[in-house]
Amino acid sequence: MAEAPSISIRQAGPQDVDTVAKFSIACGLDSEGVTLDAATVQRGAQIALTTPGKGFYFLLEADGQPAAMLMITFEWSDWRAKDIWWIQSVYVVREHRRKGYYRALYTHAKQEAAAHGAAGLRLYADADNERAQDTYKALGMTSHYLVFEELFEESH
Repeated sequence: MAEAPSISIRQAGPQDVDTVAKFSIACGLDSEGVTLDAATVQRGAQIALTTPGKGFYFLLEADGQPAAMLMITFEWSDWRAKDIWWIQSVYVVREHRRKGYYRALYTHAKQEAAAHGAAGLRLYADADNERAQDTYKALGMTSHYLVFEELFEESH
């Protein structure tokens, strides 16, 4: 029987831009069936990784190799006088799925959010991505909101 990989979670830094961009592109294709522009995603990852306040990424590594990520951005809640941490760009490498890696990332993000005084966590899921929705519900997440948007330029 194969030994379970050693996993660790860390905050991504500028040196991780290529991994973050690669995972973000794969996330778009897997979760919404969209092909993202690689140069735009690379630039977006670089900005997020080097500009305080834009957000940050947690990377999960299995045996020292990147296997999953999620991005955190912030929403100010005047109702709570605290930030709400938004989970975005969730991606688990295909061969690492169904191993609890997203659960590990979520638990880590939840602990970090609480430690930093955040009001809680939120995320959005594609309306057709039932597997993701089931995963979030299994972690105890609920929703009574619908997300509406109007994008000003082509995003993919």
